[in-house]
Amino acid sequence: MEVKIGIQSVPRELIIETDEPQAEIEKRLEDALAAYVGGQHQPSPIFALTSARGSRVLIPADKIAFLEFTTDQARKVGFGNIV
Repeated sequence: MEVKIGIQSVPRELIIETDEPQAEIEKRLEDALAAYVGGQHQPSPIFALTSARGSRVLIPADKIAFLEFTTDQARKVGFGNIV
């Protein structure tokens, strides 16, 4: 599955291909955000995501603007879709 992550004040999305289930990713983000108190002296919780190749991405959870999940689909190639 492909996950697009929008980060506040960053003009481009971060795109990660992962094998992790969508429900697990959502739950970890919810848990990280629930742990964040929002105080000036509280550290920001970290949201971690592991790619299909084994690399790990760490993002401050309070800076995530959105997550978009896309299932793997065969991409259409050619001109067969032109009407």
